[in-house]
Amino acid sequence: MARSLLRRRSVLSPSPLQMVLSYVLMIAWALVVLFPLYWLFITSFKLPVQVDDHPTYLPFIDFKPTLSAWHYMLVEIGPDTLRPYVNTVIVGFISAFAALALGTAAAYGLTRFQYRPRLGAVLLFLGCVVLAGVAIALHAPWQIAVLGALAVFLIALQTIGRRFKRSLGNSDIAFWLISQRIMPPVVVVIPIYILFQRLDMLDTRQALIVTYVAANLPIVVWLMRDYLQTIPIELEECAAIDGASPYRTFWSIVLPLAVPGLVATFLFVLVFAWNEYLLALFLSGAKSQTMPLTVAAQNATRGPQWWYMSVLITIMITPVIVMAIVLERYIARGLLVGAVKG
Repeated sequence: MARSLLRRRSVLSPSPLQMVLSYVLMIAWALVVLFPLYWLFITSFKLPVQVDDHPTYLPFIDFKPTLSAWHYMLVEIGPDTLRPYVNTVIVGFISAFAALALGTAAAYGLTRFQYRPRLGAVLLFLGCVVLAGVAIALHAPWQIAVLGALAVFLIALQTIGRRFKRSLGNSDIAFWLISQRIMPPVVVVIPIYILFQRLDMLDTRQALIVTYVAANLPIVVWLMRDYLQTIPIELEECAAIDGASPYRTFWSIVLPLAVPGLVATFLFVLVFAWNEYLLALFLSGAKSQTMPLTVAAQNATRGPQWWYMSVLITIMITPVIVMAIVLERYIARGLLVGAVKG
């Protein structure tokens, strides 16, 4: 009996005892992962006195559920809850789609074309950006500052820029992009605030969308670059032989094969934009406030109002969880199996 429990049917299949232990460990880990969501959900049905009292876990047994917190957040102050929720949906989806479109195009260029920008040209461009920033800080009109810096860059590029012989490669460009994501947002939040203040765009969805696209673009390029490198270039060469243009090849061959990577990357970027707090704290106000700020606002002078927080967080995370469940099959699907025959 003991030997039968330890005997494996094949090299790839575990023994019955190993299978039981695996299921026990997976169930235990699932409980650890899902318990915070369960605790969040049941807290939204508690009264303040029930939350502040000893912990209770089972509805209708340990405590009597109530819709008091849900009624207050969705009915009594419904417009104040709906406005940041709509802002979060609009800003999150638009910025995620824009970052995905721009980042995928950039990643495709980095995987299929060779770029050799001169180091001197890059340094000149960065110097002109700093020059424009100094001019704007000295109260110069931003339009004149940008045009002046652009003119200086073009003149310097045609004169001293050609003397620099050292050039960068695709790997250097990709590393520079991902380094922008590694940089803490608190480093650039003040310049971004001043920029949109000068443009009179504070407390607007447009400011949040532009900022989120810029913040999430590097990670889109990095993830999609790795994924596009797995697509055989022979498919594109065959399409070129058949007379397909590069744009037709990209739309008809590369993008359909990259659907799993696109979906996974989109979900990553959407979650980052959905949960972003620091940039929204500086750039948004009453009109463009997002859900993370609304949740944080429940920590009032009377202390954290956990019952209201639970309601807001529940309605905030539900769409993302549903999307992840619905789109999971696209992530797991292997579209490249058998695409190229040896």
